[in-house]
Amino acid sequence: MEQQETNAAARQPVPAYGWYGLGVLFVVYLVNFVDRQILSILANDIKADLGLTDAQLGFLYGTAFAIFYALFGIPLGRLADGWSRTRLLALGLTLWSCMTALSGMARNGAALAAARIGVGVGEATASPCAYSLIGDWFPQRLRGTALAIYSAGLFVGSGLSLLVGGAIVEAWNAAWPDSGPLGLVGWQAAFLAVGLPGLVLALWVLSLREPVRGAIDGLPSPGDPHAWRNFLREVSLIVPPFTLLGAARRGMAPLAVNLAGAGLLATAAWALAAATGNPGQFWFVAIGYYAVFSWACALRGSDPATFALTWRTRAFLGTVLAYAIVCFTGYTVSYWAAPYAERVFGYDKIALGWLLGAPAALGGFLGVIGGGWLADRLARRFASGRLMVVMIGLLGPVPLVLVGYSTANSTLFFVCSFLLQVTTSSALGASAAASQALVLPRMRGTATAIFFIGPALIGLAFGPYTAGLVSERTGSLAIGVMANLAVVPLGVVALLVAIRGYAAAEATRLERAASRGEAITSA
Repeated sequence: MEQQETNAAARQPVPAYGWYGLGVLFVVYLVNFVDRQILSILANDIKADLGLTDAQLGFLYGTAFAIFYALFGIPLGRLADGWSRTRLLALGLTLWSCMTALSGMARNGAALAAARIGVGVGEATASPCAYSLIGDWFPQRLRGTALAIYSAGLFVGSGLSLLVGGAIVEAWNAAWPDSGPLGLVGWQAAFLAVGLPGLVLALWVLSLREPVRGAIDGLPSPGDPHAWRNFLREVSLIVPPFTLLGAARRGMAPLAVNLAGAGLLATAAWALAAATGNPGQFWFVAIGYYAVFSWACALRGSDPATFALTWRTRAFLGTVLAYAIVCFTGYTVSYWAAPYAERVFGYDKIALGWLLGAPAALGGFLGVIGGGWLADRLARRFASGRLMVVMIGLLGPVPLVLVGYSTANSTLFFVCSFLLQVTTSSALGASAAASQALVLPRMRGTATAIFFIGPALIGLAFGPYTAGLVSERTGSLAIGVMANLAVVPLGVVALLVAIRGYAAAEATRLERAASRGEAITSA
């Protein structure tokens, strides 16, 4: 009887307010990626003004942002599971908008890296809040489509960042060839111009109504009256050296495991830093990986049900890793396409905004919407149907990168860049909806944070940096971008593991959660 009521609720039409809220979240994600991605069109100017290398540019775009995005995404995801998601999103939007604007005041690479860290912390609120809200506005049958619409903001924002950033830089530099008001040059003015409007958008987000968690699934979940206290506790679990204290409180064995993990990561960071000459990259990564490792160990004891449905579920981890590899390629080409075309084909920034930015916005929008629609269609026929779409994002970019970054024909390069946006974007809505279906409603914010750890700590932290490093060593950015395709087979293996175990993982989520002490209630 309860299952029939749940199914009936799932078949009900979505209220207009749900679509309205989705529209607001789409705009937020659009602004999110304008602020994040604008560094691409500004990269060559920043490199010249601040005296940076390609590897350092990759570090600024990827690692400096990604580590703290992933690190704070964990406690913020937990906070989204217990506190007002609309308020949390508004706070995060305010923070990342201010830090984007402050990026325009940077006078050296260290200051710009510090601002990028702040952007990463603020943006870590976006998807945990949005995914959780969408899960409570839309029934299971439409979540792939709804998440795809939300995710389209990523690609539209990325494309607009090239258009807007290029136009601002060219206009500013034409008006003030040396430096303008406050001593700012074009790339600094661009950061200020795109950061400040987010403060107005934060007020719009505050006006959204907060839905009841899990009501649409027949599994209503109350908020957490101690959400902020628990958030601070979660922060202490991921910030060294408090991680050691947390491990020690759980016993000597957990402390030994924590120390062993820290030792291995420190050794690896030291060796890779010495081999590459880029200590910042690998020490940042080591800190991020250690923080996630410490938190996951703590989660195992504090919330065994959530741990069981995420870190202990092969289908969930396979989905995360497969999408991380899609992002490894996707972040590489989305960041380096504009600097590459500017260097190799000699286009100015305004032209690149129209030839790369506008098609990227359209291609990403078509890919993520089409991928979400196809994922929902396949999910009705196959238990792991959504994951089948992820294979497009893994394999589709391979020939496009090889052709696009080896041709001397700029038109062919731009066509390949457009198709790359279509293929890489197709996987997001599908993999996100697939991962959300493996957890309970109260776990969605945490599951989203874990889902984005892979793309952040693998795709974003290593993709742009690795391409830049290879470019620096070989003298060819094209070789750097193409070399990153070497990780695609790993993504394929992870996806096949996820597909194989997905049906059983979804069918047994309630039982497995209950076996770990979860109190299952239904409306």
